[in-house]
Amino acid sequence: MTQIPFFDGHNDTLLKLLEAEGDKTRLFIEGMPAADIDLPRAKAAGMVGGFFAMFPPPAKSSAGGAVSASDSKGTLPPELGLADAQASTLGMAAILLQLERAGGLTICRSAADIRAATVRNTLAAVMHIEGAEAIDTDFYALDVLYAAGLRSIGLVWSRANAYATGVPFRFPSDAEIGPGLSDAGKALVRECNRRGVMIDLSHLNAAGFRDVAALSDKPLVATHSNVHAICASSRNLVDWQLAAIAESRGLVGVNYAAGFLRPDGQWQKDTDLEVIVRHVDALITALGEDGVALGSDFDGAMVPAAMGDVTGVPKLLQALLDKGYGEALVRKIALGNWLAMIERTIG
Repeated sequence: MTQIPFFDGHNDTLLKLLEAEGDKTRLFIEGMPAADIDLPRAKAAGMVGGFFAMFPPPAKSSAGGAVSASDSKGTLPPELGLADAQASTLGMAAILLQLERAGGLTICRSAADIRAATVRNTLAAVMHIEGAEAIDTDFYALDVLYAAGLRSIGLVWSRANAYATGVPFRFPSDAEIGPGLSDAGKALVRECNRRGVMIDLSHLNAAGFRDVAALSDKPLVATHSNVHAICASSRNLVDWQLAAIAESRGLVGVNYAAGFLRPDGQWQKDTDLEVIVRHVDALITALGEDGVALGSDFDGAMVPAAMGDVTGVPKLLQALLDKGYGEALVRKIALGNWLAMIERTIG
């Protein structure tokens, strides 16, 4: 098979680098076996770029503790203070800027930037926030981060903040958990629309989703989510959410996290790639061929052993071809649909 270039809708590699010991730039550029993505493996696999998330973890996780979206009862973790969130977010932003200066990637602010980086064979990185805790409600931090290249914001991770409420990792459950957007959250949605910053609905609860759908004048996007009808996790999208995304001519990036893929909701590495294909099938049925892309969650979740890391993405693309998808459609899912959506939401 001719290598098919692909764009990754969500990864947490910057957090992996933030928490790593040693020269972070060198680790990414020369190879970091402990991560799912580094530059040598990304290029070998055909990855042309992706949304590089800045996820502000719970403060205690900076010492190496596991990040969890809920306790054993499915309760949301506590809110994160502005100072802690800004410290980690600025650290990850600095790593991304350092990688650009070292020639490891290019921070892209538009679809045209991504296409230009691809022509130069440079990894294209879109700066993304997963959880807006680092943005003060006066939006001073938003001004600074936007100037640095921020072009995509997930309002929440799986906790509440000043803007919205996320969902815990519950199975079985839907996202009908907690209140909708705050007044500050509604103001942030309007400001993102004005600036051309994409709003990511992954992790957002149902009430917040409805508020964004009512307020936003852009297509609805969930960068790394799956189909609730296949895996009844609170993190996955139910039929009415998929219908709203379809009506807006939006997009969903399929998530490779095992617990959001499997019908039994189990976090097991022994998960076949066929279940990812099932989610892609269902997303195409709900959203059409223009509404489905890749959204790995690499370096932020347990992915199937059959995938392994970024070098396993060609196996998924081959599985889609083997399923009977034409090469033109696979290329759209791998890259073309993200480029088109970035052009429509960011510019």
